[in-house]
Amino acid sequence: MIATSFSLDTAPDLIAIGARTGLLWSREQMHFAGIGKALQIQVPSIALVHQAAEQLADIHTDAASTATGYGTGPVAFGALPFDREQPGTLVVPEITLGSAPDGRRWVTVVTEDDVTIDLDRVMARVTAAGERAVPAGPEPTSFNLSSSLAPEIWRDEVVGFAKSRIAAGELDKAVLARELVLRTDSPIDPAQVIERLNRSFGNAILFSIDGFVGASPELLVSRIGDIVRAHPLAGTAPRSSDPGEDQRSSARLLSSDKDRWEHRVTIEWLLNTLLPFCSFVDAEPEPTIVTLANVHHLGTRVEGRLSSPAASALELVRALHPTPAVGGDPQDRALELIVALERMDRARYAGPVGWMDSAGNGEFAVGIRSAQLEGTEARLWAGVGVVNDSDPAAELRETRSKFQAMLSALLRP
Repeated sequence: MIATSFSLDTAPDLIAIGARTGLLWSREQMHFAGIGKALQIQVPSIALVHQAAEQLADIHTDAASTATGYGTGPVAFGALPFDREQPGTLVVPEITLGSAPDGRRWVTVVTEDDVTIDLDRVMARVTAAGERAVPAGPEPTSFNLSSSLAPEIWRDEVVGFAKSRIAAGELDKAVLARELVLRTDSPIDPAQVIERLNRSFGNAILFSIDGFVGASPELLVSRIGDIVRAHPLAGTAPRSSDPGEDQRSSARLLSSDKDRWEHRVTIEWLLNTLLPFCSFVDAEPEPTIVTLANVHHLGTRVEGRLSSPAASALELVRALHPTPAVGGDPQDRALELIVALERMDRARYAGPVGWMDSAGNGEFAVGIRSAQLEGTEARLWAGVGVVNDSDPAAELRETRSKFQAMLSALLRP
């Protein structure tokens, strides 16, 4: 296979195109949209992501390319399962459109053979992909929302039991999630869901990969050249429509001993995990408030310089997933408790979702504030960090606050 990248003077609306094609990544000023599938790479497990990276690197980049730099050449999109042992896939699009913070705009075409590419025909296909197709049927008018596990059972038996194990000294923290299932009378349009998320959560990481859509606030890892970055979140407080109360909620979160301890566990674990890959890595001295439309989070930016040869983005994903923010601490005991208590399949919820180019550059978010869309059904999840002084009722309320991100995009007329 051969990838050829062409510089563009301007680029169309990549969020709109990716929302319609089902291959989208958007973080700050870095945007990708994919059209078609040139190659689907099997990932047997997260422990074996290096095999996928090798297949991606085998795609030749044409020397005639007029666009260079990170993100050009062949790019793979992926949303991997939370369970490290479950298989996943990466998709290399036939056409990838990209735009970067440094002002570059480009289109990459992946072909089987060394053929002459008609750029006008490629861009005509791009234009067609961005045009909204006539809906195949009516939009949903009725909605049925159900919980896979009754809320009171989750509160008392799941969170309550986890607290007893933590109090017994078996572990320090477990991140436990709930699942809701939304059923409608007509198919859900993923493009509309993304458009609504973009309006409400434009500062989040938007993604759409094979029916898995969301607006994640949390960057698992970014690797551009030899610079590695992460922005872990741990600790949450609900938003309020009253400005005064909203400010007080934010202040309580920033001063909360429970939330700051939970956050510090994640930051220290992440720094210790990244250090073997780096010549230098450090974090902001104090967490700051990350405010979204529905919740406040505690967040800390982490940045380092990778040792040579620099680990690829997928190698860093393999080391970092799952962080204590979505798994717990210690990891092995927390994951055992998740499997025993949750009574559901997380699928790709809280798994790594992002992109990587053949040079190893890439960005992966934590796949939270997400839903899996399949026809008339959407599965969505929300999780909380349970520690020794957690209040089960408060943890249940927190999941309801987090569910609002996806529900507002799914239910809004």
